[in-house]
Amino acid sequence: MYLCQKLISGLATIVNIETATKNCSVSIAKEGVILGMQELNDGNYSHAEKLHPFIQQVVNEANISLKDIDAVAVSKGPGSYTGLRIGVSAAKGLCFAFDKPLISIETLHSLAHKTTIKDGVIVPMLDARRMEVYAAVYDAKYSQVREIKAEIIDENSFKEYLENGKVYFLGDGAEKCKEVIPHENAVFIDGELPSAKEMASLSFDKFKKNDIEDVAYFEPFYLKDFVVTPEKKR
Repeated sequence: MYLCQKLISGLATIVNIETATKNCSVSIAKEGVILGMQELNDGNYSHAEKLHPFIQQVVNEANISLKDIDAVAVSKGPGSYTGLRIGVSAAKGLCFAFDKPLISIETLHSLAHKTTIKDGVIVPMLDARRMEVYAAVYDAKYSQVREIKAEIIDENSFKEYLENGKVYFLGDGAEKCKEVIPHENAVFIDGELPSAKEMASLSFDKFKKNDIEDVAYFEPFYLKDFVVTPEKKR
């Protein structure tokens, strides 16, 4: 188990890894300021091929080597089972190889930071197939006001928030909610997926607080069990 024996302070260079959706995204940041960034969303899960080259590219952009980083941050989920496994495995591998602490970032919290609001609430949501999504609710200061759930969307979803003000939906799960939630207070933000860009400041905040994970035992937050669909007999 990795234990940090002293209060962490000063400068910190952190590699951030985001693979919870089809967006394969890596950044490297110093004190939360991005020094290098690589990401690809080609509509497929290309993480197995792209992730490690992206990691090497961002450290090259920052003109340092992996042994010089101070921590590795990874998007913890919920999201794609396979994507999360690939991201967490890569992050843990770096931590073990270079004896660095591991930081985990909630995927929906990071996604919520892709928009800025003055009032109302933010509902980041990820597609969980059919009419189901992974969603949470955050206020204008990004404080979580409702826990993360796997839920089936219908006309009554988020009604208590919609009746009190604007509700900003974003993420690939929001796409299928437009026709189901026609409320006048519903605002849909298109085209946003979790990214290592928003992770940079969040991981630095956790680093300063010494909020790290046990590298050996850390597992992604799947929210739901992975179910293998049997192959149909021909």
